[in-house]
Amino acid sequence: MNVNLTPKPINFKFGEYINKGFELMKKDFGGVFVGFLITFLMSIIPFCGLLAMGNFYKYLRKLSKNQNPTAGEIFDFKDFMPYFILQLIIIGGVFVLYIPFIFFGGLAALTADGNGESNPMFAILMFPYMFVMLFAMYYFLLKGFYIAPLISFKGVTDIKTAWNISKVMTKGNLLNIFLFSFVASLLSQIGIIACGIGLFLTLPFMYTANYFAFEDAIQQIEYDEITEIGIKEKY
Repeated sequence: MNVNLTPKPINFKFGEYINKGFELMKKDFGGVFVGFLITFLMSIIPFCGLLAMGNFYKYLRKLSKNQNPTAGEIFDFKDFMPYFILQLIIIGGVFVLYIPFIFFGGLAALTADGNGESNPMFAILMFPYMFVMLFAMYYFLLKGFYIAPLISFKGVTDIKTAWNISKVMTKGNLLNIFLFSFVASLLSQIGIIACGIGLFLTLPFMYTANYFAFEDAIQQIEYDEITEIGIKEKY
């Protein structure tokens, strides 16, 4: 674990992240949009989607701090391995969740009657499993909400460590994170109204809002050694 981190449940500031996301978009829409386009292009490269996203958050971090980043910085492969491993874990997890579908689908085909109609019991059994599968997927996505900033901002390359820290950070905040992600996603898709073309103008908002959620969370768990020394000296 990074010695400069003290994992704890985050004080999640829902409205603040949304507002700051809009403010950054208004302040430098051109910079955000260009960075988003480069991220979109890099995501086309196999197994580089999460890496591009993580690099875009680094880019937004510099942009928000007036450090004049270049869009080319998004094509940085320094964090490729942790994001590659994370993608493999996600793919493996989804495959495991779909095994029952494959199993029941095979049984339904084997037990079908002469008219090709399968036993309705299989369909009845699959409905509750679909809810369980969706719950499991959302649970792990929400508990792992802070894995990306831990990799990109703090260099936590061990996925298990990042997962354990993120679990602590999201404790008591799963509903807030879910609602935040839902609202940010909804607002980012307003561009669909403009026949889909405007989607590229609004979709970057989701990333800017997420960036401020990540930045604030990282600041809350960073261990400030100088402040700690000052506190001890008072006693």
